[in-house]
Amino acid sequence: MSSIPKIVILGAGYGGVLTSLRLQKELNYNEADVTLVNKHDYHYITTHLHMPAAGTDNPENARVNISKLIDEFKIDFVKSTVVQIRPQDRKVILEDGTLSYDYLVIGLGGEPETFGIPGLAENALSIRSINSVRLIREHIEYQFARFKREPHRTDYLTFVVGGAGFTGIEFVGELATRVPELCKQFDVDPALVKIYNIEAAPTALPGFDPELVQYAMETLTKKGVTFKIGTAIKECTPDGVVVGVGEEIKAQTVVWTGGIRGNRLIEEAGFETMRGRVKVDEFMRAPGHENIFILGDNALVFNPEGRPYPPTAQIAMQAGMNCAHNLVASIRNQPLKPFVFHNKGVVASLGKGEGIGVAFGRKYKGRTGAWLKKIVDLRYLFIIGGIPLVLRKGKFL
Repeated sequence: MSSIPKIVILGAGYGGVLTSLRLQKELNYNEADVTLVNKHDYHYITTHLHMPAAGTDNPENARVNISKLIDEFKIDFVKSTVVQIRPQDRKVILEDGTLSYDYLVIGLGGEPETFGIPGLAENALSIRSINSVRLIREHIEYQFARFKREPHRTDYLTFVVGGAGFTGIEFVGELATRVPELCKQFDVDPALVKIYNIEAAPTALPGFDPELVQYAMETLTKKGVTFKIGTAIKECTPDGVVVGVGEEIKAQTVVWTGGIRGNRLIEEAGFETMRGRVKVDEFMRAPGHENIFILGDNALVFNPEGRPYPPTAQIAMQAGMNCAHNLVASIRNQPLKPFVFHNKGVVASLGKGEGIGVAFGRKYKGRTGAWLKKIVDLRYLFIIGGIPLVLRKGKFL
């Protein structure tokens, strides 16, 4: 009977992939048995999904086969869906089997947070996976084709994006970039196309630099986006949305980017959660479970002022690196290292050739901001796959 500790990593998102890559580098031969579980055989780059959703890039550029990233001699990959987590038994139930573990890493990703808005889950699309963005792109193109058959139905050409956080802003930027091309392809008057970005908070990009937020809104307004800031979506119907005090916007396309909650499997496993997230300890562990680490959208991490960090790719990556270090330290009976988030900056694209960002203590906008966004994307590709992946998947223009 083997005494080698078993590490099971659930989810090949940013946190899961970085944990896996660091473990295969740090662990010695036969020091641990590592298994990575993911429902797809690929890792997708979430911060890139707004582009294929709008149709400005190929979905293939947002995904990387897991076999290209991990060393199969050091990490076992299991393609399966997690059905249940049983901390009391140290087991994970998959749709086609069971895994036991000594150490568990949970990075299963989040689910759209609808905030109880009636009809949103049933009638809105969401940018959350490769398959979902394919659906959005095809849906948008189909609306233009439908309009050619029924030119009185201007609701086919009305697009509502709920949420003006980073995903919402980046998506409307790409959609506004794509619209002229679609209008030309389907011979549609661009003046008939309406793009609404609706945000309940008093500002777009809450928490971001106000000067850059203003620049982003002015840039996107010039591209044809109509903002409704400080306006909540009250209901989403098959015919559009109801906002504010009863205003109805007729639209056959509603894309929800207004929030992410943690994973229901974590709640069902008995962990104490807030909106599906676990308030982890200083080592990214679930309280009361020294052998369970929680990352990404599933973790609630607080800044020094006592406010939760938004669950970004950057924080998931850093947490993954820290998690791998602490797993190795646990196995070797060495002291653990507390997780401290180092914010290296924030960037957002605003469509082709436009972007905003804060990095290295400076603000960037316009073409410089767009280049900064590309540099960030290329850096991530380099971290997980080196120069070959940068050359294969990187966008340089």
